[in-house]
Amino acid sequence: MSISIGHIRLRNRVLLAPMSGVSDRPFREIADSCHAGLVVTEMVASRELVEDRADMVRRAERPLKGSLFAVQLAGREARWMAEGARMAESLGADIIDINMGCPARQVTGGYSGSALMRDLDHALTLIDATVTACNVPVTLKMRLGWDDRMMNAPELARRAEEAGVRMVTVHGRTRCQFYKGKANWNAIAAVKKALKTIPLIANGDVTTSADIKGILADSGADGVMVGRGSYGRPWWPGVLAERLDPGSGMTAPDLAGEAELIDRQHQSILSLYGHDHGNRIARKHLGWVIDRKLEENRLTPEAAASWRRKLLGESDNDNVRLTLRDLYATLQDAEKRAA
Repeated sequence: MSISIGHIRLRNRVLLAPMSGVSDRPFREIADSCHAGLVVTEMVASRELVEDRADMVRRAERPLKGSLFAVQLAGREARWMAEGARMAESLGADIIDINMGCPARQVTGGYSGSALMRDLDHALTLIDATVTACNVPVTLKMRLGWDDRMMNAPELARRAEEAGVRMVTVHGRTRCQFYKGKANWNAIAAVKKALKTIPLIANGDVTTSADIKGILADSGADGVMVGRGSYGRPWWPGVLAERLDPGSGMTAPDLAGEAELIDRQHQSILSLYGHDHGNRIARKHLGWVIDRKLEENRLTPEAAASWRRKLLGESDNDNVRLTLRDLYATLQDAEKRAA
């Protein structure tokens, strides 16, 4: 199977979710090089992009390397969404994704993100403006609805398709659930039924190959989007894609391969943000690396805590790099002893 967004055909059915503070350029570059089906930027505020706010422009600029480049726009006014879409396209976007799914209070409090699902007529004015403004395909990401009493994702998806949206992604929770409880994969099926020809991507609690099989079976979706399951391992969507459709992704890297990818991500973070700010940005990513090794039973809780102190408490980036190498060397030695 394959997925097409308008004239654009994706390499596989496992996509990397847009995640504020996570899916920045270094993260996406690793995910893309490891064959994620599509990578999407962090949320870009449309008005702030048009007004040339530096961090928004940085998010929307096409990287020098990579395949497809999708920019996710957020906003609450049609004028800014249209101008933001035009600017994102001029900066190199192949796809514009509209955010109607972010549950964060600072976003919904400004009547953006998933707050737009409370007023579908207004939401459609933003969709119409974005589709009309640009020449690249427009996609839409949403939740099941605002709350359990307003599960209107099927209606929004239907109207979005009629307005020219070329793909819809649904996170299987309402806004008021945030990330609590279990994503309702079955509820996504109603959205699939509401669409006529465009692909549906299912999102929410997708971490393993079993999760992918489950969400596809329950929702009837055409593909999946991986978010938090990629923390600490930006190569993971490509690995899951390979397991779903052999030949479309990449095999899981061994520890040496992981070490190389994490080092590349770390160096890219420092290059993009500078050494001081980059050090602070890198800490959460390196913390997730340790969390993964704890989950995999490669580290004891005591060892994980020790490595966390060494890596996350160090302000000298050269020492961080050396400590990261020591961590992976220790993991490789343990693997050899266990073999």
